[in-house]
Amino acid sequence: MRILVWVTEGTWPACVDAVRALPGDVTLLHVVDVATAAALSGPVGLLGRSGPADQGEFLLAEAAIELLDAAAARLGRGAVRQTRQGRPEREVVAACADVDLLVLARDGDRSRLGPRSLGHHARFVVDHAPCQILLVWPESTPALRTLPPPPHHDQTR
Repeated sequence: MRILVWVTEGTWPACVDAVRALPGDVTLLHVVDVATAAALSGPVGLLGRSGPADQGEFLLAEAAIELLDAAAARLGRGAVRQTRQGRPEREVVAACADVDLLVLARDGDRSRLGPRSLGHHARFVVDHAPCQILLVWPESTPALRTLPPPPHHDQTR
């Protein structure tokens, strides 16, 4: 089995934990958002400091390496590490072309159950990935009482 783990800041530990016991070849994927890269590489550097135009790209590349190193250490076995740059949702879907399973975490409102627990990046990936998907909660799963109420139907008709 070929497994792709989408490694994102804040939620990656749950994704790595979900695949630790699964057999197969694991690829850890981190995507650098082009919008973030552009913001950090503009004429004014990080936090308003002037600096070389490629300083932002260097900082993002360094952060990606550290994130993937931490994920690989937590996984505890060999894994391919891959960094892509682009629109995260599209890069993840493209990376799924040759895998059997994609593991990703919810990226929206994780305080309650419901569709808003998926942000726009994860929703796009869930709707378009050409493989099986394992969607994990990055923290404890919210209680069933957090379900939205059922729609109100007018009984007087």
